[in-house]
Amino acid sequence: MMRAARFAVQLGFEVAPDTQGAMVEFAERLDIISAERIRDEFVKLLSTDEPVPGIRLLVDTGLADRFLPELIELLTTQDDHGRHKDVYEHSLTVLRQAIEMELVRRDPETTEADIVLRLAALLHDIGKPATRRFEAGGVTFHHHDVVGAKLAKKRLRELRFDNETVKRVARLIELHLRFFGYSDQQWSDSAVRRYVRDAGGELEQLHILTRADVTTRNKRKAERLEHAYDDIEQRIAELSEAEELAAVRPELDGAQIMDLLQISPGPLVGRAYKYLLEVRLDEGIIGEEAAEERLRAWFAEQGDN
Repeated sequence: MMRAARFAVQLGFEVAPDTQGAMVEFAERLDIISAERIRDEFVKLLSTDEPVPGIRLLVDTGLADRFLPELIELLTTQDDHGRHKDVYEHSLTVLRQAIEMELVRRDPETTEADIVLRLAALLHDIGKPATRRFEAGGVTFHHHDVVGAKLAKKRLRELRFDNETVKRVARLIELHLRFFGYSDQQWSDSAVRRYVRDAGGELEQLHILTRADVTTRNKRKAERLEHAYDDIEQRIAELSEAEELAAVRPELDGAQIMDLLQISPGPLVGRAYKYLLEVRLDEGIIGEEAAEERLRAWFAEQGDN
């Protein structure tokens, strides 16, 4: 909470002696502060080990509504299982749990907070208000992951976050639900490869975010999800050791494709590469000779296209 007060002071607010009252009174002044300054102070708040009290203060005083209104909208969006009084409380819980896991799993040589992870944890459900639907079975939020990723991109760009941070946060938000299908039915090796491919450099952060997103009070369900994620991490480790999953690519590169098919650079090369990548993801390593045979067969089916 003190960090939130400093947030206000650094931006020119007179917050003493009644910190919260003054922040409410002068909230509109935030509109004349540059996005860059607001971003920097918000990052400082998120970088603390316990940012949740400070975030609550920003929301309660109306400051958050000036630069991150999506948080305010979460206050009135009931979640789909009634686990929290609103999605806002769930999001704060996920942020807190993500930080706890980050601190445990962090590289000992790294001292900086993982802002990408923390932004993704805080914003992972901001697509729910726009996708909330009341159906016979209750409340649904279909595709809130995709919608939330787009909203996060827009908001973070307005706050002048760099493009790489925006891209990485959006990717985590878009992927944060992917695992939950695995808990119902074990994935094929192909599905695991695609999970790793899509996560890219954010795989470790996706591990943390997905685990942190489990906030159910049902111990049996929580344990089942935990064991399921233990399993997928083990599957990823085993496949990575055997196939170098972090750098999944076809057995043939663009130059080899053009040479084999006797074609010039163009869209057809890209389509051929994409085909071989799908084979790689579906079947794993098949070897260069087999890849050449598959490519020739595919090419023969293309006709004049």
